Amino acid sequence: MGRRTRARRGTTATALLAAALTASLAAGCTGTGGSPDDGRGSPQRSPRTSPQESSPKPPRTVPPVLAVKLDNAPDARPHAGVDAADVVYVEQVEGGLSRLMAVYATGLPDAVGPVRSARESDLELLRQFHRPVLAFSGAQSKLLPVIDRAPLEARTPAEAPGAYFRGGDRPAPHNLYLRPGRLLPSAPGPEALTTGFHYGPAPAGGTPESSRTVRYPAARFTFTWSGSEGRWLVAMDGTPAVTPEGGRVTAATVVVQYVTVRASAYRDFLGSNSPYTETVGSGTAQVLRDGRAHDVRWKRATAAGGTAFTTGDGTPVNFAGGPVWVVLVKAP
Repeated sequence: MGRRTRARRGTTATALLAAALTASLAAGCTGTGGSPDDGRGSPQRSPRTSPQESSPKPPRTVPPVLAVKLDNAPDARPHAGVDAADVVYVEQVEGGLSRLMAVYATGLPDAVGPVRSARESDLELLRQFHRPVLAFSGAQSKLLPVIDRAPLEARTPAEAPGAYFRGGDRPAPHNLYLRPGRLLPSAPGPEALTTGFHYGPAPAGGTPESSRTVRYPAARFTFTWSGSEGRWLVAMDGTPAVTPEGGRVTAATVVVQYVTVRASAYRDFLGSNSPYTETVGSGTAQVLRDGRAHDVRWKRATAAGGTAFTTGDGTPVNFAGGPVWVVLVKAP
């Protein structure tokens, strides 16, 4: 959660990252560079016992998704594997900066990263899935017992060292990567995406939208419609988001969801409060698809349920097939 320098990644940088990831995977390395970062600059704790819940676990009826918490500092880009995610959540963290949470169900890339620390808000957001696997580098010390009690499978480098490696292309903490295949034997499939999203033909109405920028106090995201690709091109802090190989990161649907962002009970090592993003409740949102913007309502009645996006008369709003980016931003 240190302060970020401006990313200057060109074709050479992306090629170096791709080569570094390939070499690390081929070598089967578990990484170098010391203890993985837990968001406080301190070593990881020892592996925990299986997470406990305050209530009995329901029978497993849906396979778990894989959720990976991603660094989003300029020095952490380009991201590996984010283009393969089914859903990418964007949330505000300390200092007005941002982090990503990538959710995988229909496919698992070879590598994902850089991986960083979890936040309290992540636990509420992940309750919509049945015991998801959460990959993260660590967390604030007072939050760790809360994560232990959450209905999810926490997998840090301390608990699954063979699933992580350090890339040699950049310094720690921006070089920790995950091999998803070491945590899940296979992709769980679309039935694991219990988000409440509806997919299908575009809704009627809406207004033409060629570009939308969403701002945090110290970060911004821009989504630009590409008719030739039939996707929204993602940019972060004014720089196009690309894969390590240089391809553009895109979204089929973008949701700008207005939520309550309040102070949490936790602070980082600098004393900055960690924002808590509330995803249970209701409010307004815009759904961007097919070059048009649709004003909608969102509602998530309980943490265990998904989020419904509807028109004023309660009709579900269909998303386009493909990656969905949900940008959680403070309501005006």
